[in-house]
Amino acid sequence: MKRSAALLGALALAATAWTAGTAHAAPASPAGVRQTSVSAAQQSAAERFWTPERLRGAKDVTNAKDMTGLPAATGTAAARTTAAPATAGPRLAVPPVAGPSTTAGGEVTPMSSPTAWNGGGLISTTAGKVFFQNSSGGTFACSATVANADNKSVVLTAGHCIVNAGTGESYQNWVFIPGYNHGNRPFGTFSARVLYWWSGYVSTGGNANWDFAYAVVNTVNNRSLVDTVGAEGIAFNSPTGQHVHSFGYGGSDAEGNGEQLNHCEGTEYPDAGRGDSTMWGIDCVQSGGSSGGGFLSNFDTGAGTGYLVGNISVSSGNNEYHPYLGDEALTTYQAAGAA
Repeated sequence: MKRSAALLGALALAATAWTAGTAHAAPASPAGVRQTSVSAAQQSAAERFWTPERLRGAKDVTNAKDMTGLPAATGTAAARTTAAPATAGPRLAVPPVAGPSTTAGGEVTPMSSPTAWNGGGLISTTAGKVFFQNSSGGTFACSATVANADNKSVVLTAGHCIVNAGTGESYQNWVFIPGYNHGNRPFGTFSARVLYWWSGYVSTGGNANWDFAYAVVNTVNNRSLVDTVGAEGIAFNSPTGQHVHSFGYGGSDAEGNGEQLNHCEGTEYPDAGRGDSTMWGIDCVQSGGSSGGGFLSNFDTGAGTGYLVGNISVSSGNNEYHPYLGDEALTTYQAAGAA
């Protein structure tokens, strides 16, 4: 089956390195984990950079062709460097954390096409939009979700929303806005202080099996991200074939042009489009801008709580897929949580 990365191929663009700062330097990462630290001055600059005008002008991340004129990655074995499947070690689940501003949700109708999320609950505060800039000055938007971690400051997103898979250089002026809604920033703008990704994502030139990443963000008003909005749980080496829910800020007219949180759900199945794929997907697809949004298992639609088991990465036809969070994703998460 021919697959197109309609959401979401690697952001393959000519980039210059984002100078890593020395302030708040993160601990050295374990083997296989890559990181970029951001200086305090760069963090402050990122917060100032994202004016309302720039938020409105940011382009929803779709694929490499949109950014460089290169052909979009197909996802076929011939077009991608083959990578070993993700390893599967012991299962680990970190529970969600209710936020001080969380309100109970209401009834939610199951959907197999993206629909505005009106259910409230924790996901309405823990899901949010990511904004960043490339070295050519272009501004872009993705999605992300707060994941419970020791430092209360971690968000899960897609690798292609953090790093150029062609060069290994990370993006700049990177911020996360939880609860984003039609330009509103109800909890503030959280700038990244460290960005983390798995080395296999870059060494394979953007193989979507490794298209997960984490950002460790600053405090706002001296409060951590989790203390401000709560956190979803996150699970590693979890069972597959589960009923899952996905959330993102798709940029189509039907999805509110990237200004509202949207929702899909379905029972996941393995990706049959690539011989080397370890990804799982559902019969629903969100459009550009939803890249990095969370897939959650054991999701309680009333409370808006669940366990992150992946992030929106690639699409094919009416399906969207997430990388499996195995040992590599766990190692990267642990490095982010210790920063």
